Amino acid sequence: MSKPPTDTSGLGYSYHMPSGGLFLRLKSSLSQFSDLFSEFNRYIAPAYHHDRCERSVHMRLYSMHKREFVMVFLGFFTCFGLGIVIGLAGPPITSTSEINDRSILANTSLANDSSILGTGPFAMKTPLMTTYSQQLWLIAKLVTDNNDDETYDKSFQISVGVEGITSKHTPLSILSEDNVRNRTRHLHCERNNCKEFTVVHLGFIDYAHYIITVRFLGLESFHQKYTIKEITFYFKTYSPEFTQIEIWFRFIFLLFTFIVIIWYAHTLRRYPAIDWSIEQKWMSILLPLLLFYDNPFFPAIFLFNSWFPGMLDAVLQATFLCALLMFWLCIYHGLRQNERRFMRFYLPKVIVVLPIWLCAIVLATWEKCNELRDPTYSHFVDTKNYNGFKLFFYIAGVMYIMYLSLLVLRAYTELRSMPYFDMRLKFLTLLMLFVLSITITVTTCRFGFGILEDNFVASLNTTYHSSAQFMCFYGLLNFYLYTMAYVYSPNGRVSLELAVTKDNPAFSMINDSDEEVVYGSEDESRRPLNSGGKNDYDSD
Repeated sequence: MSKPPTDTSGLGYSYHMPSGGLFLRLKSSLSQFSDLFSEFNRYIAPAYHHDRCERSVHMRLYSMHKREFVMVFLGFFTCFGLGIVIGLAGPPITSTSEINDRSILANTSLANDSSILGTGPFAMKTPLMTTYSQQLWLIAKLVTDNNDDETYDKSFQISVGVEGITSKHTPLSILSEDNVRNRTRHLHCERNNCKEFTVVHLGFIDYAHYIITVRFLGLESFHQKYTIKEITFYFKTYSPEFTQIEIWFRFIFLLFTFIVIIWYAHTLRRYPAIDWSIEQKWMSILLPLLLFYDNPFFPAIFLFNSWFPGMLDAVLQATFLCALLMFWLCIYHGLRQNERRFMRFYLPKVIVVLPIWLCAIVLATWEKCNELRDPTYSHFVDTKNYNGFKLFFYIAGVMYIMYLSLLVLRAYTELRSMPYFDMRLKFLTLLMLFVLSITITVTTCRFGFGILEDNFVASLNTTYHSSAQFMCFYGLLNFYLYTMAYVYSPNGRVSLELAVTKDNPAFSMINDSDEEVVYGSEDESRRPLNSGGKNDYDSD
């Protein structure tokens, strides 16, 4: 039985000597270390004066509950699915009419001459076309009598003459056979079936009818060996019904984008631009670019018989898509770094994205400019330049993917455990992965795996099968920007919630963990939470 403590000092109280041993001493040391850690906790925990954070306007993302996230994603997927359903119910994108060699030669003196199949000429009149037809492709397909199991590739040349029928029903020469050098084509055949090849491509429609005369040079020996049985020519244009749908939905997307821009600017009008978060700053750039992506100048394609409106549309689309690529790089890096000088922050990203933009611009201008001089032009003619361009495109794409992957990995490694930052990363990554997966799927279905094929522009636009692919791609990017504009907009309740969260120790770390509201100050965040007066500082 222990001896009770005694009062030896006459002060009227007694005390116990510490007798807990090593365990009690260790516990006391940890307690002191915990107090020391708490003292510097506000410097260790991420606050708006932290190196990786910034003072900025609070976003709606911070105050959204799980139900709101579900509703936002549900609304996004519903609008996207509705666009696909409308596209599936729409007409096919291209309209095709065909004519074979027998029909072409039926009323001529060459009708019974079998050797004409290897040379021509084949003079044919196009179906009636309007400006809604947009472009014209003439595609040829050969069938032989060969039944052997062999695959062969024959190189030959074509000579094309194009005449337009004026309103006075008189032919006007557009492309003379004498003034244009012969273009090389390749005939890829397996047994008796040969692949289609593009003969001529007109980038815009200037006349209601055209007369096209085609001659084949270098197929005589091929005809003697394999016997060309039939030649079928296909006239492909954009379907006028699809063109009307494209005009209406581009106008609808343009109108909604304009409304979103006005609403988004209205929500940020009370805050100076320097206090906007990096997402909010980028949305103020992407939304106007989306407006140009929907192209308010698109009807000019049907009002003016010129190549310029179509080229402008391609340039605007390429610019928006590359700006979106730049946005992803800047966000994943900008969340980790508050110091964003142009030379160290933006210049490396511009160097990575600029080659991709240049590739898109070259495809939009180089092909059209050459086709303007010669509708039979194709990239295969410039083999050296084409292969160099293809290699340049692949290198640029690989560099971008590697750089983006590195930034995503580092962002998740450093910020996933920080309050709010994990929310921003998850939202951004989830939507980005969905957009990329749908884009890759649509691109593969539209263009095939060999994106950089011969005659790039002249062949790819003919491979749409339904309006669903158009609605899928345009609706995806528009709804993606609308969703981000809503989530990144100011929530409008920060000034009311600030007084509650600042005085509540349970919310103090959350309030100061990411981006402090513009009304706060650094001195205020360093002030003790229970500061009721001067005695609170000197209570010890």
